[in-house]
Amino acid sequence: MKWLQQKAKAGKPVTQLFQSDLTRQARVIAAIPCFNTESSVGSVVAAAGKYVDQVVVIDDGSQDGTAEVAREAGATVVNHATNKGYGEAIKSCFAAARANGADILVILDGDGQHDPDEIPLLLAPIFDADSELVIGSRFLANGTEVPGYRRFGIRVITMLFNFGSGTKVSDSQSGFRAYTRNLFTTLHFSEKGMSISIEILGKARQSGARIQEVPISCRYASSTISLKAIRHGLGVALSVIRIRFKNGLHNMIRKNNTGDYAPQISVDAGRSSGRGVGDK
Repeated sequence: MKWLQQKAKAGKPVTQLFQSDLTRQARVIAAIPCFNTESSVGSVVAAAGKYVDQVVVIDDGSQDGTAEVAREAGATVVNHATNKGYGEAIKSCFAAARANGADILVILDGDGQHDPDEIPLLLAPIFDADSELVIGSRFLANGTEVPGYRRFGIRVITMLFNFGSGTKVSDSQSGFRAYTRNLFTTLHFSEKGMSISIEILGKARQSGARIQEVPISCRYASSTISLKAIRHGLGVALSVIRIRFKNGLHNMIRKNNTGDYAPQISVDAGRSSGRGVGDK
């Protein structure tokens, strides 16, 4: 994987990074959900555009110049008249991928937390036909500094998601992901907030999709804890419990009673270890 990282940093187009027939034929779209990110979205769009065929920005009712900056940087902009929340923005990302004929959809944040130059790292397992959903994990990369309170909250939410499941992840809240057409055209979601990240993973797991994690970096502008962050974490944790009871726990019971096979998640930590994921 080091050769891929080097080429990605050099800004090589996706078609030069992979040689399979799928790579040459696949249409890759990057979708970026945004809310008041005019200071960062332009650079994110420009960088992402080096690796994909089209960049779509979902402007979720921003009150600044997010849409204008994104458009000037070369993105197609989908506007929400009002701020509908992260879940609705993600649904619009999926809808945009379907409407624009994507074969692969990459979703990343518009606030600069995710490095667009790492997009090829998420595409590699799909182009190698190993995965249908690739998650960029903040907890697999050396040197990624996640603020303590965020790390704790994500660990708790991920533990609740993993509990009793044959498939485990390390970063259930990562917003940096890549999906194949099979997933974004067949799965449908009801969550409206941040808990959609869990709902997507749960439904992908139920569908038997091949899921893989790769290490990514992540940048944080501030590590100060806030009441809003606490409320967010508690809300998502409660949503995980609700979603698990609604969509997942009956599968766990059936598996324990019958020994049914559960799909596995694997980790790509540079293609050197070759190990599967036991805990994410």
